[in-house]
Amino acid sequence: MQQQRYDVVIVGGGVAGLSGALALARARRSVLVIDAGEPRNAPASHVHNYLGRESTPPGELLAIGRGEAAGYGAEIVEGRVASAEKLPGQGFRVVTEDGRSVEARRLLVTTGLVDELPPVPGLAARWGREVLHCPYCHGHEVADRPIGVLASGPLAVHQALMWRQWSDDVTLFLHTGPEPTEEEYEQLAARGVAVVDGEVTGLEVADDRFTGVTLASGRVVPREALVVQARFTARSAVLESLGLKPVVQEMGGVVIGSYIPTDPTGATEVPGVWAAGNVTRLTEQVIGAAAAGLMAAGAVNGDLITEDTRLAVAARRG
Repeated sequence: MQQQRYDVVIVGGGVAGLSGALALARARRSVLVIDAGEPRNAPASHVHNYLGRESTPPGELLAIGRGEAAGYGAEIVEGRVASAEKLPGQGFRVVTEDGRSVEARRLLVTTGLVDELPPVPGLAARWGREVLHCPYCHGHEVADRPIGVLASGPLAVHQALMWRQWSDDVTLFLHTGPEPTEEEYEQLAARGVAVVDGEVTGLEVADDRFTGVTLASGRVVPREALVVQARFTARSAVLESLGLKPVVQEMGGVVIGSYIPTDPTGATEVPGVWAAGNVTRLTEQVIGAAAAGLMAAGAVNGDLITEDTRLAVAARRG
């Protein structure tokens, strides 16, 4: 934090935040990015469906982004923002957990979300490796391999039918999920998806590779990948400190997580505050989060231009 007041402070240094920082720095704005260093996709080995950067490791993509934004003058620091507050008149104060504070004319919050996994021992340790949730992110990498789908809610049948696109060896573990309907059983049978009763109590791992699931009965079912339904919870504490409240998002009548509402440009209900990426769009992939950061940056700069013009007119009139 080389100065006390910036045009824009960006909270979060993932692809959405860095994309916004790049655009704003190129627009000759003073930009500070405060990053806690906890990207959601850190456990994953590669980023997929990012045109021009397909299969780039997540850390490498962020390093490239930091270098590009810094090359145009954006300042990027490590830190965790504890809260933000509206200042009397114009602007905001941002306070980090270690007590540092800085002021900004506008805020862009790109803090992402937390994947809350079902409470099965061993899931978290394999998350992003063989324990997966998005077929578009990971389906190609496990194509034609034995895949399990862990039912923990009503969307499990939908998941099993989705992943069947990538492999003809898919097993649905009913676990704690609801019993499929007759129509769903017919769909699963028609697509060759096996259904296994009983609760999954653990994961089998050999030579640091997931090899199967253990049922409460003691039976072990060999698998090479396991699909789960995580709950997507927005990292919204900073936005909540400004009075914004997360709302639940549903899919097919089922709550899948919480997010902060914005307009299409990322503007929140608090004037001067924008949000982009997974904190506002739970199912957005990496390339979409980068696009959202760019969109928000354009809107922020446009808003600042309007204010700069107003202030210039007032000064001219004396």
